Amino acid sequence: MTTDDGPGPTLTTGGRDSELERRLTEELVAFNTAATGAADRGAFSVKVADRAGELVGGLSAWTWGGLCGIELLWVREDSRQDGWGGRILRAAETEARRRGCDRVAVSSFTFQAPGFYERHGYAETGRTPGIPGGHADVHLFKRLTGEP
Repeated sequence: MTTDDGPGPTLTTGGRDSELERRLTEELVAFNTAATGAADRGAFSVKVADRAGELVGGLSAWTWGGLCGIELLWVREDSRQDGWGGRILRAAETEARRRGCDRVAVSSFTFQAPGFYERHGYAETGRTPGIPGGHADVHLFKRLTGEP
């Protein structure tokens, strides 16, 4: 939908716009770098595949200014009791340390795995209510200093 109220900028609302996302990221990275002096943005993943090459689980994360942000962590249902979640998380923490990070942040819906993160040393720092079904988004944080 486009709103055109005469001369000047035009406001458009629509579906996902990859070019807009690229440009917004570029502009915000420049702004954040200027504001903080931290320009060490990075990303990494951890992947587990079975012998047939099928995905067992994995994680994607970003790093910036000594902070690692876990975006996604998932383990296939039939492998959730095999310890893969913890192994993937520990591998990510090791990689974060290797990249100079001393802390990690993640969020998990109440119906997902906040307890899993708490069992691995993460502390809840806040909640965002309003997730469908009466759930919340739980924000968690962990310092990596003093650990292997």
